[in-house]
Amino acid sequence: MKLHITARHFKLTDAIKTFAETEVARLEKYHDGIIDGEVILAAEKQTRIAEVLIKVHAQKLTATEKSENIEKSITLAVDKLERQLKKYKGKFLQKKGNVKASLAFADTKVAQAL
Repeated sequence: MKLHITARHFKLTDAIKTFAETEVARLEKYHDGIIDGEVILAAEKQTRIAEVLIKVHAQKLTATEKSENIEKSITLAVDKLERQLKKYKGKFLQKKGNVKASLAFADTKVAQAL
């Protein structure tokens, strides 16, 4: 997955960049079809905003979070994207005509429940 990180109104440090990369890399365990990602970080007065966009096949999934800490904003945005990815993967695999994939998805759900 290609990842592009942008900082607005503040200087992007190496620590923040590495943190954002590791957090977004968490999403790959939920879906291996992620093509590319973009992280936009902004500072406005006392709030820090993190917007994370990922492209999966023909879909773009987006999450935006605001908090007083940039790391917290990134983590919350990635958590939102995890939920969106799980929902997207469930819908994608259960489409009509995709029987093999939906059976594999059902098997993984049963295995996770055990």
